[in-house]
Amino acid sequence: MTTVGFAEIERKYDVNPATVLPLLHDLPGVTHVEEPIEHQLDAVYYDTEDFVLAARHLTLRRRTGGDDAGWHLKLPVSPDERRELRESLGDNPDRIPESLLNLVRVHLRGRQLVPVVHLQNRRILHRLVGENEAVLAEVCDDHVEAERFAPVPLTQTWREWEVELVHGSRDLLDAAQERLSSVGVEPSVNPSKLARALGDKVPEFVTVPAIRPTRKSSAGTVLMAYVQEQVRAIGVQDARVRENDSDGVHRMRVATRRLRSALSTYRDLLDRSVTGPIRGELRWLAGALGAARDAEVIRQRLAHRLAQEPAGLVVGALGERIDTHFADVIRVARRQTLETLDSERYFRLLDTLDAVLTTPPLLTRADKPASTVIPELIRADWKRLRAAVFLAQGTPSGALRDEALHEARKRAKQLRYAAETAAPLRRTRAARLVAAARQVQDTLGDHQDSVVARDVLLRLGMAAYLQGENAFSYGRLHAVEQGGAAAVETHFFRTWRDFPKASISK
Repeated sequence: MTTVGFAEIERKYDVNPATVLPLLHDLPGVTHVEEPIEHQLDAVYYDTEDFVLAARHLTLRRRTGGDDAGWHLKLPVSPDERRELRESLGDNPDRIPESLLNLVRVHLRGRQLVPVVHLQNRRILHRLVGENEAVLAEVCDDHVEAERFAPVPLTQTWREWEVELVHGSRDLLDAAQERLSSVGVEPSVNPSKLARALGDKVPEFVTVPAIRPTRKSSAGTVLMAYVQEQVRAIGVQDARVRENDSDGVHRMRVATRRLRSALSTYRDLLDRSVTGPIRGELRWLAGALGAARDAEVIRQRLAHRLAQEPAGLVVGALGERIDTHFADVIRVARRQTLETLDSERYFRLLDTLDAVLTTPPLLTRADKPASTVIPELIRADWKRLRAAVFLAQGTPSGALRDEALHEARKRAKQLRYAAETAAPLRRTRAARLVAAARQVQDTLGDHQDSVVARDVLLRLGMAAYLQGENAFSYGRLHAVEQGGAAAVETHFFRTWRDFPKASISK
């Protein structure tokens, strides 16, 4: 099934049963109103027993009747706009489509969905039409009977009007609201029929406003703005990872690394009894997310190397063996990633991150000006990178130097993310340091990929040899990778002297 998305821009109004719908044919842009159409709609709404979705203003329902029968998931965008995703009922109308479930699992965190409300609606639909027969808006006169199942069963009836834009503008919404107010109709206090049916049974969900730091902000404010951005990125990418979107995997993994790095750089501003365990859990999550992607990167690297080899030097079924090896690795890694995202450990990490946003574990030092504190922290990360590079330079070529260069890469990554947090202070200088650190990260990343690729080639070559195959080409590719890595090392050490100073404040 293919999920179809729509922007739903509407306003709702509470209506007395005796109120007559006013004339709407002369609203701005409207040429005429079509003859009304009556629909009998039947919908079952799903949520957890503690109404996790409703608390976040999410609506999941199965509807029959009308011209949009199927499964609907509504996601909030603004007070009068929601994004609606639809799936057909399919062969089993009682089974919630996996594509919609994947979008809410980050909120469910292991909880089960159950029916919470059954809603029957006699809808009288009026379409407002403009030039070229374009439908500008739909005005729905709804007569609703709602049965709430839990926690206390309750049956309610009410009448409401909805004005939903189709091809019209928000000016039409404003004009319609003014017209409806002329007959004593006021906007509904309930954002949805589900909210009205549930009443006060929905728990309050504490949302943290977006933090927008400036040059005058405290160090804690700058840090929490960055933390908030990464936590939200993890939540957004969760569904994409579950759908096997490789870019979503990459973005979610980067968000976990950025967050872990920030908690490390700013550790002297934080209650480490809180953030220390979080850093460990973020390391675990990044590792679980990265296995499949890392395998795919090495597979593509070796495929590229193999394609560049002269045909006469390719002996044996290298391509098939490489593809088979990585297909198995990627399949297992993908399964493990999904198991991770459905694990209690992951759900508790999400709960902990929510708590960090609600109650930041900041120490008194975090109240100091960011312009004073952050440059010091960035310089400390810069010194760690410099020390790691000097250590690598003094290490003999071989496995120990490979490890030292990999450590330098991790230090460059931490400096890069630290510099990102300084953007509100000195955007241009921070961007320059970010770019330089990323160049080091990318260069040493290529070196590390060569280390991993050589290990794979060695193991595949040995396996081929033990099975009586000619392992010549594995050794040749290994030598190509080794030579390439040596060239990368030379280039890196030669260009390191041009790495910029870590000054952000001046």
